[in-house]
Amino acid sequence: MSFLEKVIERAKSDIKTIVLPESTDLRVVKAASMISNQGVANVVLVGDEAEIKKLAGDLDLSKVKIENPHSSSNFEEYAQAFCELRKSKGMTIEQARETMNNPLYYGVMMVKQGHADGMVAGAINSTGNTLRPALQILKTAPGTKLVSAFFVMVVPDCEYGHNGTFIYGDCGLVENPDAEQLSEIALASANSFKQLVQDEPQVAMLSYSTYGSAKSELTEKVVKATELAKEKAPNLALDGELQADAALVQAIAKSKAPSSKVAGKANVLIFPDLNCGNIAYKLTERLAKAEAYGPITQGIAKPVNDLSRGCSAEDIVGVAAITAVQAQNI
Repeated sequence: MSFLEKVIERAKSDIKTIVLPESTDLRVVKAASMISNQGVANVVLVGDEAEIKKLAGDLDLSKVKIENPHSSSNFEEYAQAFCELRKSKGMTIEQARETMNNPLYYGVMMVKQGHADGMVAGAINSTGNTLRPALQILKTAPGTKLVSAFFVMVVPDCEYGHNGTFIYGDCGLVENPDAEQLSEIALASANSFKQLVQDEPQVAMLSYSTYGSAKSELTEKVVKATELAKEKAPNLALDGELQADAALVQAIAKSKAPSSKVAGKANVLIFPDLNCGNIAYKLTERLAKAEAYGPITQGIAKPVNDLSRGCSAEDIVGVAAITAVQAQNI
């Protein structure tokens, strides 16, 4: 059974409600039909019912809930709650009502108020527009200092990682983390690996240096981040700084980092910045023909996940299943 098949089965075992606010896009409407009919999650589409059904054509939406902000009995509740949340920023009730007409904000308020468990968007919206409502309304999870993102990478016929499955972090959100932020990304990614892959994380803090083979401002950031992460989670299998080959290949690990308990068996790869992470995941996806699931967010109080604007309906189903599993763990 593949990684995604396992995630879908887990989602089906404890049904959650997922909001899809981008109901003007046929891919989203098709995904809503697939998710609901396959029993992956309960689905709420945000928008005008007549327009959605016209777009859907012959698609079966009988199990999908459609909620129109303009006619919803929840609208005023959401506007009042949003106004209260943002009053320190000068928010007025009139502005709050206007904001609730935005499907992304409305969808996140559904999650905030407990009427849904998570949201998936980004098919027609930028990452910034998708995540801004979540950061304003849901904010960070308790004990979490940073919202970051990761990809689950599943590499076929791969002897490394967890049967070819890895988490790459952060490849989608935090552009140039300092040592403190990098340590938080490492800890969050380890937790995400436990949640989604259901195995023990082996976390490699990646660099172009292994154990001081080179020294610069760039390598020292990773060294410091490793020290901070070990202080925060002393029982976590985490090490650095490690070059990618030392992190993955046992023969090279024995040569470059013989004392490391992580080198040669890493399954969570932490990149020093977004340049490295984004390049690495795209190269892995294309050259190794890997499946790439993400960017999946971590650190938000309740799960809200972003889509690639080039996504397919099947991609949306996959991210919805991952979002549902994340919600099971809250």
